[in-house]
Amino acid sequence: MKDIPAPQRRLSKDSIKVWLINEILSNAIGLCILGLLLYLGYYFSWKEWIAWIIMGLILFTIIDIGFSPFKLKRRYQHWRFGVSKEFLQLRSGALFQKHQVIPMTKIQSVSIHQGPLLRKYKLYQLKVNTITTRHTIPPLDEIEAMVLRQQIASYANVKERDA
Repeated sequence: MKDIPAPQRRLSKDSIKVWLINEILSNAIGLCILGLLLYLGYYFSWKEWIAWIIMGLILFTIIDIGFSPFKLKRRYQHWRFGVSKEFLQLRSGALFQKHQVIPMTKIQSVSIHQGPLLRKYKLYQLKVNTITTRHTIPPLDEIEAMVLRQQIASYANVKERDA
């Protein structure tokens, strides 16, 4: 069996910004919900231990917000992907590394997705479907995502369907 070279291609640098904004928004929503629960606990005179648990969760969320830039930078540094005529490779993780090798013959469809936050930075996510799983390549630049989608589709012999 021949050796498969490790994937070398990186995500877009703007992916860190998108992840950070997403993380801040989700943590802000979580803090609002926890704050509402704390108020309801006070208003309806819930048991005191419930308030302590909620305050602990609020403190944990605030600490998590402080570490977010470091976590996301680390995620960016360790995310790699590679494409060849035979395989699509995805590698991620610093402490718990995950290296996936997907044979091109198993790929059934490939698509690009863009939400409002990704649209602001002109980024796309690439989704690759096999029979059993869906693999996602996080934010890529617009041109790179289009080229990569076309490249994977041609290597995997994926036919475009008319809507």
